[in-house]
Amino acid sequence: MPDEPRAPMRRIITLFRPYRGRLTLVGGLILLSSLVSLASPFLLREVLDVAIPSRDTGLLTVLALGMIVVAVATSVFDVVQTLVSTTVGQRVMHDLRTAVYGHLQRMSLAFFTRTKTGEIQSRIANDIGGMQSVVTSTATSLVSNLTTVIATVVAMAALDWRLTVVSLLLLPVFVWISRKVGAERKRITAERQRKLATISAMVQESLSISGILLGRTMGRSPELTRRFTGASGELADLGVRSSMAGRWRQSSIQIIMAAMPALIYWAAGHTAAISIGTLVAFTTLQATLFRPSVSLLRLGVEVQSSLALFGRIFEYLDLPVDIHPGTRTLRDPRGEVRFEGVGFSYGDAPTLTGVDLVVPAGGSLAVVGETGSGKTTLSYLLPRLYDVTEGRVTIDGVDVRELTFESLAETVGVVSQETYLFHSSIADNLRFADPSATDEELEAAARAARIHDHIVSLPDGYDTLVGERGYRFSGGEKQRLAIARTLLRNPPVLILDEATSALDTQTERAVQEALDTLAEGRTTITIAHRLSTVRDADRIVVLDGGRIVESGTHDELMAGNGHYAALVSRDRPLELV
Repeated sequence: MPDEPRAPMRRIITLFRPYRGRLTLVGGLILLSSLVSLASPFLLREVLDVAIPSRDTGLLTVLALGMIVVAVATSVFDVVQTLVSTTVGQRVMHDLRTAVYGHLQRMSLAFFTRTKTGEIQSRIANDIGGMQSVVTSTATSLVSNLTTVIATVVAMAALDWRLTVVSLLLLPVFVWISRKVGAERKRITAERQRKLATISAMVQESLSISGILLGRTMGRSPELTRRFTGASGELADLGVRSSMAGRWRQSSIQIIMAAMPALIYWAAGHTAAISIGTLVAFTTLQATLFRPSVSLLRLGVEVQSSLALFGRIFEYLDLPVDIHPGTRTLRDPRGEVRFEGVGFSYGDAPTLTGVDLVVPAGGSLAVVGETGSGKTTLSYLLPRLYDVTEGRVTIDGVDVRELTFESLAETVGVVSQETYLFHSSIADNLRFADPSATDEELEAAARAARIHDHIVSLPDGYDTLVGERGYRFSGGEKQRLAIARTLLRNPPVLILDEATSALDTQTERAVQEALDTLAEGRTTITIAHRLSTVRDADRIVVLDGGRIVESGTHDELMAGNGHYAALVSRDRPLELV
C-alpha cells in the first residue's frame, strides 16, 4: 500500500494558534503544578532527617500539613488545566470537522461521482475521531511532562549530582526504543484507517435501503456478509498488531525503571555518606522523573501515529476547488437565460460542443435527445453543478460564474429525476428549501404539486416521517414532494430534469397542469423524458452527440421530418445522459 501523506508539524501547530491565550493559561497552571509538586520530596527529607530524629512534633505537623497542601494544590491545578486544555482540543477538532465539511461543500459534482460516500464519512468521523486524544492532550502533556522533567532534574542535582548522572545514563536507550515503536505504530495506524474507510463505504452502500433491496433481490446477502466478515477480521487483526506493536521493547523500559532504585541504592553505598532522608527524597524524585520521561516518549509514539491521520485530513483540505463562488448578486432577476458557445467535457472527449441557446424571460425550452446526447449535462451548467469548459452561461446577461452561490440558488430551481428526501418529516423536507416558510406556504406549494390531499390523508399529516431516502412514498409521491420543495423557493428559473418521469399518466397530467400555471412569468427549461410534456414548449431543441441538430416548435420539427420526428415515431421514453 502507498504511504499515507505525512502532515508537517508546523501545519498542525497552526491549528492551535487561535487559542494561544488559553494555552498560555494552561502552561502557567502546569508550571505552577510542577513546581509545587517538587516540594514534597524536600518536605519528606526534612521529615526523615530532622523532624522524626529530633522528635520535633511541631515541625513534623507543619511538614505534614505542607505535604497535604501540596497534594491539594496540584490536584486543583490539574483539574483546571485539564478543563481548559480539553476545551481547546475539542474546539480544534470542531474546527477540523467544519473545515473539511465546508471545503467538501464547495467541491464540484465530479468529486462526489468518483468518491465513495463511505470514504468521505470515514475521513470526517474515523480519522478526526481517531486523533481526539492526541489533539486534546498533546500540548498539555508536552508542556507538563517537559516542565516536570526539567524541574525534577534540577531538584535531583541539588540533592546529589553524582546520583543524578547515574539516573540519566539510560535515557538515550528510552529514546531509541520509543522511536522504533513510533515508526511501527505509524505504519499500522495508516493501514487501519484505510481499512476503516473501506468498512464505512461497505456499510453505507450495502446497508442502505437501496443496497438491502439489491442484495436480497439478487441473492447476494450471504456474499455481502462474507465480504464484511473478512474486512472486519482484517481490522481486528490490525487492532491486535497496533496494541502489541513494540510491546516487548516497552516492557524493557518497565524493567529498567524497576531496577533503577536498586542501582541508586547500590551507587549510594559506594559514595560518601548520604542521609536516609536525602536517599528517599532522591528515589522519589527519580520515580517522578521517569514517569514524565516515559510519557514524553509515549507522546512521541502517539504523535507519529497521528501524523497519518492529520495527513488524510489535510489531503481533503488541500483538494483543489474547481468551482469558485462569484461576488455578484442578481436583484429582481427577470430570468433570461443564454448559452453562448458552450462546450463541456468530463474528460478528453467533449460532451457538449458549440451550444448556443436563448431562453427569453418567462419562456419555455425543451431539450430532447438520445441517451448520451448531453441533455442532462446541459441542465447541470446553469446551476453550476459543473462549470463550462468553453463559452459561458448567463442569466440576464450576467455570467453565472460571477454570481454568489446563494444568489444563483435563489434564481434557479432544479427538480431532477433522482429525488432525494431526508429521513425527517414532510414539513422539514419542504422547509429545507425555505426554513422560514409558514404552514400556509407549505400547503400552497403542496397543493400546486398535487400532493397536499395525500399528505393530509396520512395519520401524522405534514409531520409524517418520509423514511430513509423517502422510501415510505411511491416514486410519484416523492417526485411531487420534490416539485413542491422547489416551488416553495419561488425561483424565476425552473429546470425540470425528467421531473415527471416517475409519474403515472393521470398524475403526470395533474402535475403538468400545475407546472404550466406556475411557469407563467418564469423561465422553464425541461429535459424531456416523455414527448407529451414538451409539445407546448415555446421552443424545442434536439441534441445529438453534444450538438444542437434541430430547433423549433413541435409542429415545425414534425414538418421537418428529422431527428425529432424520428424520436416521436419510435414512441419510447427518452433517457438521461
